[in-house]
Amino acid sequence: MKMKKGLKYIWITILLFSLIVPMFNSQAKAAEQMNPKHEMRAAWIATVQNIDIRSGMNETAYTAWVVETLDFLKGKNFNAIIYQVKPTSDTFYPSNIDPWSKYITGKSQDTDPGYDPLAIMIEEAHNRGIEVHAWVNPYRITMPGETLESLADKNVAKKNPEWVVYHGRQYYLNPGIPEVRDYLISVVEELVENYDIEAVHMDDYFYPYRIAGQEFPDQEQYELYGEGFDHIDDWRRDNVNRLVADLNNAIKNKKEWVQFGISPFGVWRNIANDPTGSRTTAGQTNYDDLYADTRQWIKDGSIDYITPQIYWSRGFAAADYTILLDWWSNEVNTYAYNTPVNLYIGTADYKVADNFDQNWYNPYELAGQILDNRANGTALGQMHFSLRQIIKNNIGYANILENEIYTTKAITPATPWNNDSLPQKPNTVHAHKEDGQITLTIDDKKHSDARRYVIYRFEGNKEGDYNNPANIVDVIYTKDGVTTFTDTTIEDGKSYTYGVTSLSNTGVESKHARAVRVLNQ
Repeated sequence: MKMKKGLKYIWITILLFSLIVPMFNSQAKAAEQMNPKHEMRAAWIATVQNIDIRSGMNETAYTAWVVETLDFLKGKNFNAIIYQVKPTSDTFYPSNIDPWSKYITGKSQDTDPGYDPLAIMIEEAHNRGIEVHAWVNPYRITMPGETLESLADKNVAKKNPEWVVYHGRQYYLNPGIPEVRDYLISVVEELVENYDIEAVHMDDYFYPYRIAGQEFPDQEQYELYGEGFDHIDDWRRDNVNRLVADLNNAIKNKKEWVQFGISPFGVWRNIANDPTGSRTTAGQTNYDDLYADTRQWIKDGSIDYITPQIYWSRGFAAADYTILLDWWSNEVNTYAYNTPVNLYIGTADYKVADNFDQNWYNPYELAGQILDNRANGTALGQMHFSLRQIIKNNIGYANILENEIYTTKAITPATPWNNDSLPQKPNTVHAHKEDGQITLTIDDKKHSDARRYVIYRFEGNKEGDYNNPANIVDVIYTKDGVTTFTDTTIEDGKSYTYGVTSLSNTGVESKHARAVRVLNQ
């Protein structure tokens, strides 16, 4: 009897899932017809503790890994990476300020790998039309259990031990010391000045997550610098607010088009603590525990995008995905007229088929969240945590994204508030057909206000719908005045019309396209 009862429940589960899948497929087909032309589709590449990258690669092996990784993501129609270049107080690029990261070589900190990992990543990403957001961790010095003695002499913690605090088995820079803020600004200025990145990105690590029975040890600094604040918590939030605003200003002073984005913890405040908070019961929140007043950054316009890590399923009682998607959308919309900010959502790929919440064992949960983002109308895309999960593809969820969700190309959303100048269309475009492929040559030597081009292709001898992303063949970066693009996906016996538009540094698209026709020969 027990076995029959168990089989009964198994068959019920199979039946229910068989009903859900066709229903989702019909939604996905409808979504495919309405795929957004502009959508962020980014993958976090975490280097701390070698989460998404192995250490010890020489330049040849590293470059091969970069090429393989970016080809893999481009094949799934991703258009951006969030590359962790400062996992602790170290770097994945040669710096005059910070030491080399041990996560590159696997050897002691500040061991020179003999090549520039970030430069290679940017070159290969841009060769594939993929944006690079440089991900920095501001305050973390070590991971748990590591000692200061393991750090290089060049490390800021060794050079300025008075800036260091110990909390929760690891070391941090004290956010309450003004010189710490100055140091972090200098690090970001060096990064933006030396590298052709699209954005500087920070995640959810500001003040560390609260530990029961332990208070962050900054009372001395509060007494020294906290004049005008009645409570240490308000002073801490102000420290982070100042850093965020100052970093944004420093970035824009170097290059106005480089974005500053932050991906905070998914809950600002619970409604029990603030009537304007979300209907959640999260154990920790940005405002009360991490001293990260994410709402204030939106109100101030001190960031270009915000990517809350809504790492819960739809229907999860303590922090429902749908509730939080609506809450963050409302926040962005409330202040959008004065301080526009792009809203993306951080997705919990790492939870798929690996969590106590049984909703994550539905291979369509994450895909359904993306469809909800699109239907929401405010969220402009997703950032997936992280690369290794997309590769691992638990229960086939990444195949679903590729085959049913990210079925067309997409352009990353623009930030016109940084510069809304309309770029000119390309000067000339020529087409040459040979050996079953068509090569476009884009000559833009007369003006250089394009950073990228969007290549549209229409069957026949007429231009079609430029708003339909199904007509986008690729997005490519400009190459010193003359840029070539080879279309290897043409069919014999067909005529094609190509239209090429320009994208400015801030992602604004030219009003018109330069068209060229290739007749069936």
